[in-house]
Amino acid sequence: MGEQEFPEVQGGGSLILAWQIRNKRVLVVAAGRILNVLNADAKVTVVSPREGLNPEVAYRIEKGQVDYVDRKFEPSDLDNVDMVLTAVDDPEASSQIWKLCKERKIAANIADVPPECDFYFGSVHRDGPLQIMVSTNGKGPRLANIVRRSIAENLPENIGDAISKIGKLRQMLRKVAPAPEEGPKRMAWMIKVSDAYSLEDLCEMDENDMEALLRFYAPDKVPRLGCLKAMEGELDAFDGSFGFCLYIKPE
Repeated sequence: MGEQEFPEVQGGGSLILAWQIRNKRVLVVAAGRILNVLNADAKVTVVSPREGLNPEVAYRIEKGQVDYVDRKFEPSDLDNVDMVLTAVDDPEASSQIWKLCKERKIAANIADVPPECDFYFGSVHRDGPLQIMVSTNGKGPRLANIVRRSIAENLPENIGDAISKIGKLRQMLRKVAPAPEEGPKRMAWMIKVSDAYSLEDLCEMDENDMEALLRFYAPDKVPRLGCLKAMEGELDAFDGSFGFCLYIKPE
């Protein structure tokens, strides 16, 4: 047996992942990327003298989207906190917050000080459930924005809607076949659906179409959307013989 080839290790990168912070407590000192954590359904507390607030943070406070403490940071602010973001225009104060976070094992991002960041935000494109992040590992934020815009401009306009429809179909499939041992078959069937249906097909599908499509899960078939709609009213008599309109993946 020949030696297997594996990718070369390329050091110096970051572990890019989707950090689930729903209902986690995030402390924002002075300002920062407040919208990013609000979009992730975090519970945000802002600590800053009122005169130091930027317009967006002041707006979020006014609308009740965050909790607010009108004073400078104090070490007790770190009690029961899961993440800290700071944008203090005082390097010494920022470093002190960083050291306190390290003592308490709290993940922190100290704006404009890459060595004092456990994570970077990167440049993000969002379209419904789709999120694409571009990171330069703190070396070129402006270039990250340029790359992100280039990627976004080449994405189909309806990609977010298509992903939402696939997510809905997966939820419905889990109700049809909830057993753990069905896992491999569920995954394989969803791959067939994703290969067979275009983004336009997925966007066009409604819940009735999804319910009809799920009737083809047991026989492990995937009819094309046009055929599925043409068979409306006939599915009660389905016997798995509609081979003429099934998707066959090219070799």
